[in-house]
Amino acid sequence: MINLLYFAWVRERIGVPKEAYETQATTVADLIDELIQREERYAVAFSDLGSIRVALDQDLIDDFSASLSGVREVAFFPPMTGG
Repeated sequence: MINLLYFAWVRERIGVPKEAYETQATTVADLIDELIQREERYAVAFSDLGSIRVALDQDLIDDFSASLSGVREVAFFPPMTGG
């Protein structure tokens, strides 16, 4: 079981801020593919992966091929701007 967290417009499109999810995915890309196949709202949220950032156990990653081995939490959010 992995905890999925959604922030900002990702949360708005999916409709929940977080969920516990049982996955067979081995990478972030595999997880996103599973979610897209799950329901249309996920397909909409993940339609532009260039606009999605991901953190694994609160560590920002740059590569969606990152392993989910041992990961307990995956957060999805849009790019942040400074100010």
